[in-house]
Amino acid sequence: MRTLRSYVAGRWHEADSDFAPLYNPSTEEEIARASSRGIDFGAALDWARERGGPALRALTFGQRAALLKEMSKAIRDRRDELLDLSALATGTTRPDGAFDIDGASGTLAYYAALGKGLGDRRLIAEGEGVQLAKTEAAWGRHVLVPRPGVAVLINAFNFPAWGFAEKAACALLAGMPVLTKPATSTAWVAERVAEIVIDAGILPEGALQIVCGSTGDLLDRLGPQDVLAFTGSMATALSLRDRHNLAAASTRLNVEADSLNAAVLGPDVDTAGPTFDLFRRDVEREITQKSGQKCTAVRRILAPRGALDAARDALAAALGAVVTGDPADPAVTMGPLATAQQLRDAEDGVAELAASSRVLAGGRGRVDGAGAPPGKGYFLAPTLLEAPDANPAGAVHRREVFGPVATLLPYDGTAAEAAAIVALGGGMLVTSAYSDDSAWLAEFLAHGGAASGRFYIGSREAAAEAPGSGVALPHLLHGGPGRAGGGAELGGLRGLELYLQRVALQGNRPLVESLAGG
Repeated sequence: MRTLRSYVAGRWHEADSDFAPLYNPSTEEEIARASSRGIDFGAALDWARERGGPALRALTFGQRAALLKEMSKAIRDRRDELLDLSALATGTTRPDGAFDIDGASGTLAYYAALGKGLGDRRLIAEGEGVQLAKTEAAWGRHVLVPRPGVAVLINAFNFPAWGFAEKAACALLAGMPVLTKPATSTAWVAERVAEIVIDAGILPEGALQIVCGSTGDLLDRLGPQDVLAFTGSMATALSLRDRHNLAAASTRLNVEADSLNAAVLGPDVDTAGPTFDLFRRDVEREITQKSGQKCTAVRRILAPRGALDAARDALAAALGAVVTGDPADPAVTMGPLATAQQLRDAEDGVAELAASSRVLAGGRGRVDGAGAPPGKGYFLAPTLLEAPDANPAGAVHRREVFGPVATLLPYDGTAAEAAAIVALGGGMLVTSAYSDDSAWLAEFLAHGGAASGRFYIGSREAAAEAPGSGVALPHLLHGGPGRAGGGAELGGLRGLELYLQRVALQGNRPLVESLAGG
């Protein structure tokens, strides 16, 4: 059985007690254990601040970009190994594992290209300068400069590789050393990714550390120049926001939390046409990919009453064809949930949703998985429910079931009504709208755009290349308002802003512009 290690203060650390077990979610076999017992978190932060930070800040954006490119290649070169490990440790099918592993290497490569474009600079100038008085002797301009702290990255269980890479790419390119803490249940994949990068000697010493196990007193040691980037539940996010030392030090905190994402079928869509087919394909994928364990997964499906029967029949049939089981079985198209607790939470959630909705596909509890031992594995069949009325609809707008579960909701077809129903979710990472009617889409955006961080449009013209609403591309913002956490990650160069300090330069124009030239 594997004992996961942490890499802190320049060495690999293996604990000798206080272990948490990790299980193969398809067989429930214990496969690894993790503990952070014995780690000196103060020393780890000092190592990053005193070694990693200065080494990174001495490099230009272009030089840091070259490091990201090497990280991307190192991960890509071990792709097959990581896919096998992902199946064992997280229960993903090969395509779902690729979504995580390729997302990691692809995001690093994207930010490597962005950094290369910034070249030999060490700061970023924003916008144009502005004259502040009668002459250019009083001139102002904003710049972004590196923060001399540590980026502490706390990641969720569902994307152990991509979740690390999308935060680390921005932090490292910005010049901040990284200490990453993966969710323990799937930490084996994250540990291996970090090991690949560290053993390759790509980064300066102190630029990357990883903790497998609990955070101990780490968060109590963060200060005003540090950044804490968190992905996980809103309950945990609230505890972080209430943490005294983080508030007292004004430690920068970014949160990505729960999200009741919605897919909305427009009233103009022909149920026999390509836009409807795109809607069906996208929604099926967003319910079942990663066994529904995605923060961007579709949880609520809105269909106009005139298309409700068609949507119900098409989605129920598609979900009914999914084969749930051990990804080692080649016939399997959807794996298990990641942990026993995730399965229990999903079962409780389905029961709560079913109190005000009827089950159309799937069921209310665990099922045996294809290729898995009977009675073993954290399997839940893809589940589609239907509520008779979208407002109110009980738990549908407040309970996120983090699994392959979604609820179909009727609406009367107006954009304003659809937007109002979507907004009942309290803030989403992404809302997807399927329509070829630009006027309807414009009204929907005007009424409901502020409820989501991203607005995905599925249309006839986009069908051939549409990636689906669940793909958080590094080019665009990943984050959302309200219950989604209010955070902002990725978004091209915007992703670096979390790890940089905005400074207003004020003085004589030639001097200001010289400094802004970085």
